[in-house]
Amino acid sequence: MTTSTFTISGMTCGHCVASVREEIGEISGVDRVEVTLDTGAVEVVSDRVLDRDEIAAAVSEAGYRLT
Repeated sequence: MTTSTFTISGMTCGHCVASVREEIGEISGVDRVEVTLDTGAVEVVSDRVLDRDEIAAAVSEAGYRLT
């Protein structure tokens, strides 16, 4: 398993967190997504190394921005 950490800007509520978690969770190989609203931190556990562009696209689809 691989753990990757990212930071997202623009999240303001629990719905934001759920949207980000759902979109990143749909990426092939992702096992777990933990989102911390206060800091914008996102920890992703996957069975492979994730490409930053994959994460950025999922975050964008949810309506937010990877910083």
